[in-house]
Amino acid sequence: MAELKPQSVVSKMLNAAWVRPFLFLVFIVVAWDLAIRLFKIPAYQIPAPGDVLAVLRTEWPELLRQSWPTTYATVCGFLLSALFGIPVAMLIAGSKTMESYVYPLLVFSQSVPKIAIAPLFVVWFGFGIIPKVISAFLLGFFPVVVSAVQGFKSVDPDMVDLARAMQGSRFRVFLAVNLPHALPAIFSGLKVSVTLAVVGAVVGEFVGEFVGSNSGIGYVMQRSIGTFDLPTMFAALVILALLGVILFWIVDRVEKLVIPWHVSQREDVIFAS
Repeated sequence: MAELKPQSVVSKMLNAAWVRPFLFLVFIVVAWDLAIRLFKIPAYQIPAPGDVLAVLRTEWPELLRQSWPTTYATVCGFLLSALFGIPVAMLIAGSKTMESYVYPLLVFSQSVPKIAIAPLFVVWFGFGIIPKVISAFLLGFFPVVVSAVQGFKSVDPDMVDLARAMQGSRFRVFLAVNLPHALPAIFSGLKVSVTLAVVGAVVGEFVGEFVGSNSGIGYVMQRSIGTFDLPTMFAALVILALLGVILFWIVDRVEKLVIPWHVSQREDVIFAS
């Protein structure tokens, strides 16, 4: 029996949520390094992982300092997406008239490249943080609305009728039936939104760099591209990836706290055919 304990510990470690992605990441880095060595890819095309790690180690304070403006713009844009996206979804799901007027315009707005209209934000709002926040908001807004609309529309009408038959007011029925039923879909949209908000903030920084802005990870990437400093550019990409993963993880933790009762949050779910 004593010999089985180490195996169970190893098994638990391998089944941990963070171990498998970490092992796969190590595999990707090793394959990346081997591909560069085998195919003799020059450094001006793809840097070696060791060079990127060296930049992360030596330039970490500067990269961390530049990541704060990007993080601030991302979080603000994401919070605005949730603050405005969920009420808009409630209006669309609750009114056929609102859906016929507003929903097509939202779909149309998504077909407009944000990088094309981002310079207008600089003209309208100046060179500060506001254009970056708006860019992050626009990219994160649509996923929240679409997911929340789907969630509110998927509520069982019989449950709503039963709650109203029990003398429940519209507000109480909404809190007791509609909102809890829609929360899983809302959080799915929020997870997509928070990662797109990172992209939106970087798009705003790309545009700001052309008009004199000198802060943010987007600025670091543009400067690195201009000087062909690929290790620094890849290091900036690593910082952006870490930022997206951390923010996604935070939203996922909040989801587990808010809707622990939902089947998606159970660890003993068994998929059967």
